[in-house]
Amino acid sequence: MTAGQRAEGTDLAEYSPRRWVTLAVTLFAVLMDMVDNTVLNVALPAVQEDLDASSAQLEWSVAGYTLAFAAAMITGARLGDQFGRRRIYLIGLGGFVVTSALAGASADAETLIASRVLQGIAAALMVPQVLAMLQVDFPRSERPKAMSLYGMSLAVGGIGGPLLGGVLLEADLFGLGWRPIFFVNIPIGIAALIAAAILTRESRAERRETFDVTGTLIATAGLLALLFPLVQGRELDWPWWTFALMAACPAILWAFHRHERRVAAAGRSPLIDPALLRHRGAVGGLLVAVLFFCGMAYQVVLTVHLQVGEGYSPLRTALALATFTVGVGIGSGFAPRLMPLGRRVVLMGSAVIATGMAVTTFTVDRYAGSLEWWHLVPGMVISGVGLAMVAGTLLNIVLATMPKSASGAASSLVNTAIQVGVATGVAVVATVYFSLLEGGETPSDSAVGGLLTVVGLQVLAGACALVLPPGRVSLTDDAPADAPARPQEPAAR
Repeated sequence: MTAGQRAEGTDLAEYSPRRWVTLAVTLFAVLMDMVDNTVLNVALPAVQEDLDASSAQLEWSVAGYTLAFAAAMITGARLGDQFGRRRIYLIGLGGFVVTSALAGASADAETLIASRVLQGIAAALMVPQVLAMLQVDFPRSERPKAMSLYGMSLAVGGIGGPLLGGVLLEADLFGLGWRPIFFVNIPIGIAALIAAAILTRESRAERRETFDVTGTLIATAGLLALLFPLVQGRELDWPWWTFALMAACPAILWAFHRHERRVAAAGRSPLIDPALLRHRGAVGGLLVAVLFFCGMAYQVVLTVHLQVGEGYSPLRTALALATFTVGVGIGSGFAPRLMPLGRRVVLMGSAVIATGMAVTTFTVDRYAGSLEWWHLVPGMVISGVGLAMVAGTLLNIVLATMPKSASGAASSLVNTAIQVGVATGVAVVATVYFSLLEGGETPSDSAVGGLLTVVGLQVLAGACALVLPPGRVSLTDDAPADAPARPQEPAAR
């Protein structure tokens, strides 16, 4: 036993003996966030029928949650550092319960969209505190196991969201249709809130960073300048100002970069450290994360197509798409061993998921009108393998190529980019799909158009992997405590 291990054993008394129970309770936040990030997809046709929602409103009900989470995530983490992680976690969890109730009780599409945006903000308050509390509550020797449980909650939530939605829609509890997919958060959230209030301990960061509210507003405006016209332009018949807004997006983001440089020069804490953009690892990770996770919008296309175009029930739809997770499980078994290959893993993973989506596209076209769930298995499994190869390694590859002093900022940048990618993907891919569907194309041809867009995004993500630094990645055990350095930790939320 080394001197460090003996010292850590002596210091275990400083850690709560209930830390594993506490972790299980706080992971409910991660689980509920992942479930609510995906649960609505399978219910979109039911929501459209019940609320008389337009396709654009359906897109906002999905993308609004993720965009709000992305915009508020870094600020949420800093609130916890300054005012107490336990306090902000409890506020976020309580807000999540309230906004879930509002979403389930929505009488119209506008209320649902507003509730989903508020729900995303509440998630941005509670989720970042979980990792921060994990670092404080566990000694270094126990963190890998705790992190693996964190990663497992991500996987379970991602898988369980569509399945839970399918089961609840099939059950039609109390004749409420799609609404129980949100109401189910109320008893679970209240129980988690009581348990967390009893079990968790308060902690704050030793170095408290300032809040870049102006930067957050500028960045959000830049994203909306792109997403709003993409989502609404089709319904408005593409007036001139939609193109003007999209053209203004790069200028707004450049203004954001200039603002961040001024904030950093003044000695305050920028939302995103502009110095990161001088590192190939951060720039490459940003580009890959946005484009790769744009492709996750395939779920919107397939969940709507299987129900509207192929007559599937919500539960059958969820079960058909669950075969994707088989591929994720396969890929997760070997992807960590490929991490020393560096950017080549990301390039190969993007190629694999592009191949899987191409196979799925061919299948949807080939069996139009008679598509069975097993027809989708090959494409879904291949795609799942590709997801595991990229999502399970990208963040760690980026961190391995960055200075240790920049690891925390780089991690926040890539994770924010993932959420931006998911929201942008819904806007881009769903817009292509609904434009074709509402323009008179057959359901299968519309789905093919949407899925081919996904294939193109994955090809672009693979090309952007070449921006990452070349060469092999060396993984060592002396990574900073506040950044994931082991290949087992997933990069996605």
